[in-house]
Amino acid sequence: MKQIKVAIIGVGNCASSLVQGIEYYKDIDIGDSLVPGLMHNVLGGYRISHIKFVAAFDVDSKKVGKDLSEAIFSPPNCTIKFSDVPKWHVEVKKGPVLDGVGETTKDKFTVDQKQTPVDVASELKKSGAEIAVSYLPVGSEQAARFYATECLKAGCAFINAMPVFLASNEEWAGKFKEAKLPIIGDDIKSQVGATIVHRTLTRLFVDRGVKLDHTYQLNVGGNTDFLNMLERSRLKSKKISKTQSVQSQLPTQLPPEDIHIGPSDYVPWLKDKKLCFIRMEGRKFGDIPINIELRLDVEDSPNSAGVMVDAIRCAKLALDRKVGGPLTSPSSYFMKSPPIQYTDPVARDMVEEFIKGERER
Repeated sequence: MKQIKVAIIGVGNCASSLVQGIEYYKDIDIGDSLVPGLMHNVLGGYRISHIKFVAAFDVDSKKVGKDLSEAIFSPPNCTIKFSDVPKWHVEVKKGPVLDGVGETTKDKFTVDQKQTPVDVASELKKSGAEIAVSYLPVGSEQAARFYATECLKAGCAFINAMPVFLASNEEWAGKFKEAKLPIIGDDIKSQVGATIVHRTLTRLFVDRGVKLDHTYQLNVGGNTDFLNMLERSRLKSKKISKTQSVQSQLPTQLPPEDIHIGPSDYVPWLKDKKLCFIRMEGRKFGDIPINIELRLDVEDSPNSAGVMVDAIRCAKLALDRKVGGPLTSPSSYFMKSPPIQYTDPVARDMVEEFIKGERER
C-alpha cells in the first residue's frame, strides 16, 4: 500500500485541522471526481488516505507526551472539531523552545523545564518520516532554521508553512538542492483566504485596466497565532510576506504609504475564526473612482489544511522523482512568498503540469 510518512512540527490549530482532515476524507473513493473541500481527490496517484503521521514535535507540556490524536484537541488549540480522530500511536515529542514562544503567548504555552528536548534528526530518522511540515509560530526565526537543518540531517523533505524565508532564500534553497531534498515554501496561502482573495481582486483591476491607488487588508482573530502577532517584532516577516504577495500582482508596486496589509488585532472570543476587511480604491475609464469593500469570515486553520494536503503530495512526487531543492510550481500556487511569484491561474497550470510530470519542479 502507498504511504506518505509525515512529521508535524508544531501541534497547533493548523496541525489539528490537517490531522482531522486525513481522517475525514480517508474513505473517499469516487475515482478522480471532484470532492467538496479538496482541490485534488487524487494527486499523482496519491489519495488523502495515503498520508500517515509518524512523528510530531511541540514544546507545550499540555501536548508533549500525548498521542497526536489527543494533543490536537489540547488547549490552547481552539479550532473547530469536524472529525473524531482515532489513536495514531504517535507520541508528541519535546522540541527545543528557542524563539518559539513569544512574550504575548508565554501564559498560553506551558513549558516544563523537566521535559528534555529530543534529538530531532534522530527522531525523524527513527520514525521513517519522508516529509516534515513546519507549523511553527510566526516570528520563530531560529526555530524554523533549526528544524530545516534537522530535516537536512535526517534526509527529510520540508514544507515551510510559516513566514520565515527558506525556500525563497538562495542559501537555504542551495542546501536542499545539494541534499537532493525538496522544499516547498514559504508561508502557506489559505484555500480561500485573505491573501488569495486580495491577490485575485488586485489582478482583476490590472487585467481590466483599472489603476489601483490605495488598498488595505486588516485581519483579526482569536487563536494563538493572532495573540502571538500582538508582539510586533514577531510580525515583521508576516507583513513582508503578505504585502509582497499582493504587490507581485501589480505591474508597478504601490508606494508603502498606499498599501497596508497585515494582522491587526486579537479578539479572544473569535477563537479560530478570522475576519478580514479589504478595501481597494482605484480609477477606471475616464479616471472615474471605483472602490471595493469586502468582509471575509472564515475558520482559519481548516483553510490552511485544504492546501497542505496537496503540498504534501507534491513533495512526495518530487521525492519519488528524486528532485531536490525548491519546488517552484507548488510553491508558487500554495505559498505567499515562493521563490518566484506568478499569477494564480498561471501557477495553477504549472502545478497541474508538475503533477503530470511535464515540469521537473
